[in-house]
Amino acid sequence: MKFFVDTAEIADIRELAATGLLDGVTTNPSLIAKSGRKILEVIAEICEVVQGPVSAEVAATEYKQILAEANVLRKIAPNVTVKVPLTPDGLKACYALRQEGTMVNVTLCFSAAQAIFAAKAGASFISPFVGRLDDIGQNGMDLIADIVQIYSNYPDIKTEVLVASVRHPIHLIEAAKIGADVATIPANIIKMLYNHPLTDKGLAAFMKDWAATGQSIV
Repeated sequence: MKFFVDTAEIADIRELAATGLLDGVTTNPSLIAKSGRKILEVIAEICEVVQGPVSAEVAATEYKQILAEANVLRKIAPNVTVKVPLTPDGLKACYALRQEGTMVNVTLCFSAAQAIFAAKAGASFISPFVGRLDDIGQNGMDLIADIVQIYSNYPDIKTEVLVASVRHPIHLIEAAKIGADVATIPANIIKMLYNHPLTDKGLAAFMKDWAATGQSIV
């Protein structure tokens, strides 16, 4: 499974990239707004740090304007993935961009039928939002399972299932068990994945025993 971080904060991206665990980055208008910076500057800086796909989302909703914004975003760097909404105009733009070789992330997916349409449009990534489905009493992971199963039935489908709106570590584990291709995770959730009380307890015991030897490796 690939790990993307869902943020526009360059400090978090640099820290995670240094671990070697980071395969890509996703952003959206809300994350850009939270950063307080210009979108073109943010995406360019992220692309200097991360070699994998970096999703930059259009703010337009109509086909011609989506393409106009996409043309600006994809010129930033070769690894920019243009992010478009799962609407008729968004899918039309996805198809056009894919014909030109541009990576496209189709976002705000909430049904398997929508995911089928995105794959037919040639999407590089489909982004089902599991947390938002959980918020309204549905099981978001059921949607991931449905999409993975459907895509696996058709070898010609190259669209990767990118699990979005991840709220806690269990979302990640369940997505990995199902066989999703990618999970995009907020930086604070990624940091939670390191933690386990038995790791902390074991390390404390090792350090105590080592200190008692009076030795130094260097």
